[in-house]
Amino acid sequence: MSKAQLIEMARHGIEHGKAGTIDQTADVLKVPANNYYDESRWRQEVNKVFRHLPLMLAMTAELKSVRDYKAMTAGNVPVLITRTEQGIKAYLNMCSHRGAQIMEDGRGNSERFTCPYHAWSYNQDGELYGILSNKDFGDIDKSCYGLISLPCLEKAGLIWVITDPKSTVDINAFLSGYDALLALFGFENWYYFDSRKIAGPNWKIAYDGYLDLYHLPILHKDTFGSDYPNKALYYPFGPHQRVSGPDHTLAKYEGKDEDEWPTDVLMNGVWTIFPHVSIASFDNGGRGVLISQLFPGEHPGESYTIQNYMLENEPDEERARAATEQFEFLKYVVQEEDYATGLKQQRNLETGVKDHVLFGRNEGGGHNFHRWVDTILETDCADLNKLFETG
Repeated sequence: MSKAQLIEMARHGIEHGKAGTIDQTADVLKVPANNYYDESRWRQEVNKVFRHLPLMLAMTAELKSVRDYKAMTAGNVPVLITRTEQGIKAYLNMCSHRGAQIMEDGRGNSERFTCPYHAWSYNQDGELYGILSNKDFGDIDKSCYGLISLPCLEKAGLIWVITDPKSTVDINAFLSGYDALLALFGFENWYYFDSRKIAGPNWKIAYDGYLDLYHLPILHKDTFGSDYPNKALYYPFGPHQRVSGPDHTLAKYEGKDEDEWPTDVLMNGVWTIFPHVSIASFDNGGRGVLISQLFPGEHPGESYTIQNYMLENEPDEERARAATEQFEFLKYVVQEEDYATGLKQQRNLETGVKDHVLFGRNEGGGHNFHRWVDTILETDCADLNKLFETG
């Protein structure tokens, strides 16, 4: 069924490509300019969007073996993800003794997690395993002082975590069936190549760009080229969106059986995972994807992005060299073109002289994204699951 959905989207794109048209929204959208810098709203977004909702924090390829772990800061929350004999588990990366961070941000393989402050240690299941000088410390019930578990789910070669342990959002419902399409990448068998961190503007300014093909032949004329198409089609799945352009070249597959439509071609475009992930495909002697994880920074006008580069197959020396060059190129495009422009946009909006910004009828992705952010902020945490049940 999932491939049939891809083919249906492809046929939709073929028709628009032949006609030179796109889908359009009913009207132009006005978004208040202070949505990008108002501190009160930003704090609501951090709490409701980035704490209560699932975040895609890791790829299966980063945690292939039992006892592999990844420690990272998601927004301002320290998270520890590990692969146990029973599967993926996630915890607050915080010692139950005094709250110190247990594992430094990064990846590794370890049977025990030992706090660098007083050497309290925990096993893979988050249980308190050892207390330094236990006799001197005093008696406590170890079962009450394990690591704080976080809701998590591994699907489609990706790992989602909710950083608020009290959140009741159903991760499966939140995915809105989108994971069945993402599964067609086959990420569980891909090769994790490299990652890095870059700074950017308000998280919504940054995310607006991931949903936007309108700017490609203008802002990226010297990198991607001025003949790059600026038209986009948007396919929503709950709050998530696949972005692709009209493409009449796929018409050569019309009339053929579904198994003759190449899945890798059908998966082209940008796959965004609300509220903070973009997956973009590239080919430089082999298939690769840039998976960007966006997080709010310390202040409303700041964000940071973890760029991850994955390859369909483990590279030989020549392919690794080409992948390094591609990854550096993509860093330049995002940092020196997208985010440099976004930071100037951020500065301009913070003057307070502009009342609103516009999203045209051709920018339906922005309409969908901002509507979802607004709706989530307006919804009680206890009622968030209802949003995803209805899509």
